[in-house]
Amino acid sequence: MEPVLKWAGGKRKLVTSIIQLIDLKQLNNHRLFEPFFGGGSLTFSLECEKATINDLNPELYNVYIQIRDNPDELIKALKIHNKNHSHDYYYKIRNLDRLASYKKLSLIKKAARIIYLNRTCFNGLYRVNSNGFFNVPLGRTTSGKPDIVCEDKIRAISKYLNKPGIEILNCDFVEAVKTAGEGDYVYLDPPYDYEPSGFTSYTSRGFSQDDLRRLEKLCESLVERGAIVLVSNNSTLFVNEIFSKNIFKFNYLNVHRNISGNNSGRRTVREVLIYGKK
Repeated sequence: MEPVLKWAGGKRKLVTSIIQLIDLKQLNNHRLFEPFFGGGSLTFSLECEKATINDLNPELYNVYIQIRDNPDELIKALKIHNKNHSHDYYYKIRNLDRLASYKKLSLIKKAARIIYLNRTCFNGLYRVNSNGFFNVPLGRTTSGKPDIVCEDKIRAISKYLNKPGIEILNCDFVEAVKTAGEGDYVYLDPPYDYEPSGFTSYTSRGFSQDDLRRLEKLCESLVERGAIVLVSNNSTLFVNEIFSKNIFKFNYLNVHRNISGNNSGRRTVREVLIYGKK
């Protein structure tokens, strides 16, 4: 099952490496937790029967609620965006969240807006400014019109999210895994640390190195509770330092990332998958 959202820094390229660290037979009898859901590549690849997905971003949370509950209406709204897509139309839709009337926009239209912007913006970024306004410029396509409607993907994901064992949350990552216990898997993919410093502005409050320290403490607690922890991040000095306890094992990967609008902007970065288990 493929994601609907083109998530910058998403794990579609790393899914195989992540799955190699998961005992699939054990997972069949337990729950997968993904507190920083984003595009959801891992959960959608595994399609496990029990999963708790969470994202602090309320716009993203609403996207998955509408995919689950109102796929027909969502597809209809996306078809309108597809028909009207242009340079000027993109910026008109992007700027809606700056208007007082945005609060009155229906939840379906808000979800369709986010999917439309994601499918057409630069590199699939989700970035907001300090006021919480989406500020990613229009992307450039070299292969014709972008795939905006994604009807087959939406219907497949809607069917999956309607399974009785799937839970969708919108809260802090610590709260999202409070029920995780013995034998459960927790995959944490927070905004990445960078050297010399900096995190992607994924929400208006950002994600700091203090948040990453809090995440590491949570991982220790989860391991103590018997859960299996997987964390992905850049292999920075800070990340390697705070996860230095011997309960964590490191798997280093060289990943090709597109950092500009064309292939010449691709570069190889060193990322790490951190595995924690009793």
